[in-house]
Amino acid sequence: MQVDSARASLNGHASADPDFLETQEWLDSLDSVVETTGTDRARFLLTQLQIAAQRHGAAVPTGFNTPFRNTIPPHDQPAFPGNREIERRVKSINRWNAMCMVARGKNGGHISTYASAATLLEVGFNHFFRGPDAPGGGDQVFFQGHTSPGIYARAFLEGRLSHENLLHFRKEVSGPGLSSYPHPWLMPTFWQFPTVSMGLGPLQAIYQARFNRYIHHRGLKDTSQQHVYAFIGDGETDEPESLGSLTLAAREKLDNLTFIINCNLQRLDGPVRGNGKIIQELEAAFRGAGWNVIKVIWGSNWDALFEADTKGLLLRRFDALVDGEAQKYVVEGGAYIRKHFFGQD
Repeated sequence: MQVDSARASLNGHASADPDFLETQEWLDSLDSVVETTGTDRARFLLTQLQIAAQRHGAAVPTGFNTPFRNTIPPHDQPAFPGNREIERRVKSINRWNAMCMVARGKNGGHISTYASAATLLEVGFNHFFRGPDAPGGGDQVFFQGHTSPGIYARAFLEGRLSHENLLHFRKEVSGPGLSSYPHPWLMPTFWQFPTVSMGLGPLQAIYQARFNRYIHHRGLKDTSQQHVYAFIGDGETDEPESLGSLTLAAREKLDNLTFIINCNLQRLDGPVRGNGKIIQELEAAFRGAGWNVIKVIWGSNWDALFEADTKGLLLRRFDALVDGEAQKYVVEGGAYIRKHFFGQD
């Protein structure tokens, strides 16, 4: 590690560190521990340092945020288990059909939700979700309701729905229609749970996972192989019920439960947090409630850029970026981004 990186490590400013050489020695020591004995040992030593600092009366930062990068570093990522090209093509077909279904129906819909969540859902369908015939029973999935056009598009590709069904999206009265959102009463052979109702989907998922654990511990049913997944949007987390029982999940140690939050920075009336960062906000909320949080923000094409950024300037720029600015960049050209994003340093 270069001395310059140690200088930049404190608030991104050299003058913030009165003795950067000493800082470098500490950082080198940490690097040595990680290389020789692993991250668990490094984590233990850092915890002991924090305890010692508190004993001496030194103020210790207690933030619940990690840097604005993927939680799992590239060298710890396993190989992708499927054929990425085929899966990408299937995802593109589903995304196109979902868009056409909503646009042709001329009756509303949420195109951007599935467009942003397609990869999350396809990875789940292809590699995680287990059906009711799986050994030990199937998983329970609480889908983000606004992604329903994409779920229907995939079912059409699998032959489970007809072209006529897709033509009657949100038109159940005039033909063999498809309900707007997950609706087990209208479509009992398709949907497991109702969602898109004041944040009740995430809340139900927590209690479903707790109920599964309850009946397993009492010998009523072996649910050890069943998992509960809840797909929700960052806008949906504004509903109090969405996050209302996070501490219950941690207290009950519900490791049979996974929340997947699709952060596309959208709610009905604009950015979720125009002057903040919803990903960081949610990370702090979940980590503070005792959850294990894994952030997936950047594609693999960014890995080389972050590795080349030995001074941490790119990461510091992203940490300072707010969601409103990010949405502005989406609609602007390269010249604007070069000036206002990279041109800041």
